[in-house]
Amino acid sequence: MAEDELDIDLDDLARRMDGALAALRTEFASLRTGRASASMLEPVMVDAYGQMTPINQVGTINVPEPRMVTINVWDRGLVGKVEKAIRDSGLGINPQLNGTIIMLPIPELNEERRRELTKVAAQYAEHARVSVRNVRRDGMDQIKKAKAKGMSEDDVKLWEDEVQELTNAHIAKVDATLETKQAEIMQV
Repeated sequence: MAEDELDIDLDDLARRMDGALAALRTEFASLRTGRASASMLEPVMVDAYGQMTPINQVGTINVPEPRMVTINVWDRGLVGKVEKAIRDSGLGINPQLNGTIIMLPIPELNEERRRELTKVAAQYAEHARVSVRNVRRDGMDQIKKAKAKGMSEDDVKLWEDEVQELTNAHIAKVDATLETKQAEIMQV
């Protein structure tokens, strides 16, 4: 049996785990922390031209000051739909119209809303942990297949330890990212 057929692709597993971490960071960027950020509008979809379209594809998003986001909607006919999408998004922001420009003043977060956002952040982190564990399970399945093809017990143990180490490192990164985000949210 060729030795390379029995190798486990740790680089692929690490890349997939890094993808889960990148997705978590993207989700965290959409959480409000009391400061204006264009990325907080990323999950908002607008019903434009008969299909759901990301808000950044119907207008220019700017952050002119720390507590204000503006959207310059390119098509005057979509201003109402963009405003409705923002109201329905659950961001807790009340849009103000000024022609084709929609202004979003970012209110101070109260204690209750901060606690809600930390819970949402924890849910996002748990989804990332599940994704990392799913990649781990795939790696362990690869090891089982390699064992069936004749990998030695010592090599099986070595590879299982490598995959577990990789998993633990990525779970620790998820936890550290969550702690940072929760501290940012709770900061007054």
